[in-house]
Amino acid sequence: MSKFSDFNFFGYKALVRVDFNVPLDDKFNITDDTRMTATIPTITRILKDGGSVILMSHLGRPKDGPTDKYSLKHLVNHLHKLLNADGGNTTKVFFADNCIGEQANLTASTLRAGEVLLLENLRFYKEEEKGDKAFAEKLSKLGEVYVNDAFGTAHRAHASTAVIAQFFEPDKRMFGLLMESEVLSAEKVLHESEKPFTAIIGGAKVSDKILIIENLLERATDIIIGGGMAYTFIKARGGNIGNSLRENDRLETALDILEKAKQKNVSIHLPETSVIADKFAADANTKDCPSDQIPDGWMGLDIGPKAIGIFSEVIRNSKTILWNGPMGVFEMEKFQNGTKSIALAVADATSKGAFSLVGGGDSVAAVNQFHLAEKVSYVSTGGGAMLEYFEGKVLPGIAAIKD
Repeated sequence: MSKFSDFNFFGYKALVRVDFNVPLDDKFNITDDTRMTATIPTITRILKDGGSVILMSHLGRPKDGPTDKYSLKHLVNHLHKLLNADGGNTTKVFFADNCIGEQANLTASTLRAGEVLLLENLRFYKEEEKGDKAFAEKLSKLGEVYVNDAFGTAHRAHASTAVIAQFFEPDKRMFGLLMESEVLSAEKVLHESEKPFTAIIGGAKVSDKILIIENLLERATDIIIGGGMAYTFIKARGGNIGNSLRENDRLETALDILEKAKQKNVSIHLPETSVIADKFAADANTKDCPSDQIPDGWMGLDIGPKAIGIFSEVIRNSKTILWNGPMGVFEMEKFQNGTKSIALAVADATSKGAFSLVGGGDSVAAVNQFHLAEKVSYVSTGGGAMLEYFEGKVLPGIAAIKD
């Protein structure tokens, strides 16, 4: 593989896999363009070198071939704005209404230096998700250099993310700037973490996070567990959790994790107090309560003040922080104080020199909502990919470039 920053793209057509899987409203307006803005530096660097760029991406989960709702044509105008935001040269953005075939081939072949072509949704072809080799080869013929800048899909062995790389010589395939920084940040946390290393794991279910917790037991000094999954651990230890979310089939798993942590000298921190509610609603009655004494008919929907104090102290004393998952139902204002307080503690620790990596859709949404994205070391764009990376799995999109 080549290093992106060492490669001169002058005269090359670069085929770039991006993750433009952005949310659209019912009028096809983009409601969050984070994934698009994150890959603009890669595109502009190629253009500045004197190369041209052919972008391929998926959008949503189309079931039956081409559908207007999932067409990437809705992204063209916004992409044009992003690429011309500095008001300098006007970068032309073309759109091909297919990702393979005659029109795509013709438009790609006539693309000039400094121009961009966006291909139609890759997932309009079932061959994309199947990792079909013939489909990958057709895509590969559109460019002379392959750049993977889609960390969000790196855990998928799809045609455009993993299979396609074999059709390019090793020195003509590489990670883009976004993918490069994602991999470096993840490796820094996993393999070069300064101690104390605190992992903050939240979310609804233990079953979603078992593998990541088990892998982190080998590396972290402290693991903070919040969100709905905390109540499975609290119930497993004999606590009363009322109507709180729990996975009764994971109680043994929770006890097993606590025992392994003890053997490995890893401190697991569960919330000592919770903000409990009499129903799952924004207008519910609430009160603060010890997390293992929640009355019947009530449920824990956020961590309480005492838990916030303890968790924040652990975080502020950390040198490396990984945050994946919220502490409560932060979408409702009544239950966002725990997640917001943790975000502030992570930002505070970062300002004192800790390296902090935030990943996973809800955690990223939280740091954006509380305007703290600039105050942590790195915000990952790849939810599922980051999770699988921290579970210790080999990601096909990364392996394909490196091998």
